Amino acid sequence: MSTPLASHEASNPAHIPKTVIALGLVSFFTDLSSEMIYPLLPLFLSSTLGAGAFALGLIEGIAEATASALKITSGYLADKLGKKKPFVLAGYSLSSAVRPLIGLATSWPVVLILRFMDRVGKGIRTSPRDALIAEVTRPEFRGRAYGFHRAMDHAGAVFGPLAAVLVLKGFGLPLRVVFFLSALPGILVVLILILFVPKERKKETVAINPSNFVISRQKEHCGEAGEEAERKTPQPQADDGSSGSFGLFLLAIIAFTLGNSTDAFLLLRLNMAGVEAAGVAILWSAFHVVKMASAYLGGRLSDSLGQKFMIITGWGYYAAIYLLFAILDGKRSLTAVFLLYGLYFGLTEPAERSWVASFAPAPLRGKAFGYYHGVVGLASLPASLIFGLVWQGLGYQYAFIMGAGFALLGCGLIQAAAKGSSRDRENNA
Repeated sequence: MSTPLASHEASNPAHIPKTVIALGLVSFFTDLSSEMIYPLLPLFLSSTLGAGAFALGLIEGIAEATASALKITSGYLADKLGKKKPFVLAGYSLSSAVRPLIGLATSWPVVLILRFMDRVGKGIRTSPRDALIAEVTRPEFRGRAYGFHRAMDHAGAVFGPLAAVLVLKGFGLPLRVVFFLSALPGILVVLILILFVPKERKKETVAINPSNFVISRQKEHCGEAGEEAERKTPQPQADDGSSGSFGLFLLAIIAFTLGNSTDAFLLLRLNMAGVEAAGVAILWSAFHVVKMASAYLGGRLSDSLGQKFMIITGWGYYAAIYLLFAILDGKRSLTAVFLLYGLYFGLTEPAERSWVASFAPAPLRGKAFGYYHGVVGLASLPASLIFGLVWQGLGYQYAFIMGAGFALLGCGLIQAAAKGSSRDRENNA
């Protein structure tokens, strides 16, 4: 439904509000900073600090899972206080401050602590930010708004590895210097948030039942404009199963995420196939070019084709990619499959976020996104740990086959959540 802030926001011809554009720039510079480090982290841990696949899985799993609890808490507090920008600013500021300190690490437990703090920042900001995007965007354009935001996020990840290659190859500096220089884009992130993301007005809060992930549907009190939009926008009715569908949606997300371990394992597999450090960074950049283009196009498609269709297609595609990683062994073939893997993100990321927004009115969206991001993160810990253990104990082939199996399980479960989205109901009518 429309809100006063959405009505107040001036949209460009692509229907992307100014606040979303500013948040897109924030994500661009954040990922520019983060992705200077991330593709090199597996190599830094293995070659410099002597850590193995299990340590990598432990670091990434704990970092993501710990942040998940904060994603739930920050979403709840943002709704309760009626303010989202302070959480967004605090989260991005914390990550920007601690990320470069990885360059000082002398053992992998230190990297674990710093990655944990970096992800704490992500946990604080993510749910309020996604709720803010939904709040300032008209419902029929949310797919493309989230697609634009994810595209900007991936665009930063295109230039981050290239900046790392410039430091490593162009200037011949060591890995640790790359980590230190990642502080520069972080400074721009904080400035953009302070100067270009406006404060929002406090709104009335409504109740949520956290015990079973059921969001109560109550009319959003947002004046005559909001009431008129609510009458015109299809909403879930009491007998349509939408509350139960949200729970089933989260259950499907958990099943899929158990097979969706950290992408660092893909980089490790490429390195095993003969791709060196600078090559991994360049390939990671090219990978995000694919993600950037597919995210924006996927967001527009989800507005017209429906979120459920896009998600099932994306998860099935993910399963196929993981099976190819289990079967193929050549450097060229694995490089091609890795680049094709980028299409999965465009199929799923905008559609998942747009679907979450459709389950709840504005006063509850912080909590809805909190639960969504929370279950993803909590499932990421066992996902990365199990993947690392299977890889180390049985071999990478079995780990990738396991990931594909969980993705297909998620496809089956999400079929039952078909009624959560008004767009899907219209397409299925």
